[in-house]
Amino acid sequence: MQEMARLDRQTIALRVAKEFQDGDVVNLGIGLPGLACNFVPAGREVLFHAEIGVLGFGEMTAPGEGDFELVNAGGQTVHEQPGMSCFDHAEAFVMIRGGHVDISVMGAFQVSEKGDLANYMVPEREIGVIGGAMDLASGAKKLIIAMNHTTKDGQPRILKKCTYPITALNCVNLIVTDIAVIEVTDRGLVLKEVAPGWTPEEVQSLTEPTLIIDPDCHDIELM
Repeated sequence: MQEMARLDRQTIALRVAKEFQDGDVVNLGIGLPGLACNFVPAGREVLFHAEIGVLGFGEMTAPGEGDFELVNAGGQTVHEQPGMSCFDHAEAFVMIRGGHVDISVMGAFQVSEKGDLANYMVPEREIGVIGGAMDLASGAKKLIIAMNHTTKDGQPRILKKCTYPITALNCVNLIVTDIAVIEVTDRGLVLKEVAPGWTPEEVQSLTEPTLIIDPDCHDIELM
């Protein structure tokens, strides 16, 4: 049986960026989440924040271009924007801990049905770097996870209970994967959107907790 197509990293980032509202302060994590700065919907002003001490940067620059003293969390150079500000590393964390970041976008190894997040340690590799993840998971007003729905060997990343070390408890609000958009609610995980060609039943087969199928569940909208 031919495997169904999944969304690529750019398309996941595009769907994440649809969540950004005009005037939002948004922190983007390393890797896939960082791509979302390239897809801000037309007519919206979004202030991208990074723990290194910058607020208001723009899209990533083309490879080989840009100022290596102006980078995002993943070390990629980004465009300077009018009104952009730079400040002390400690002030960047004051903004996070003070509740001034509207949205944080992170990757994850695992997310539980209660919205617990595990994204800094892979026990079998004995490798993990926490960075600002704990602060952002608990300090941002909304936490969006952008990740592949399954591991490389096809195991679910959305679980009843995380088996990896926990970054923060009950913190995830929305999960955007390569096959689905899932909202974390007090009732459970609500399947809102599926990748084109996928059915809710097929998404459920790759998800450990039982999903609540939204009556308006539809294909992932990108426009």
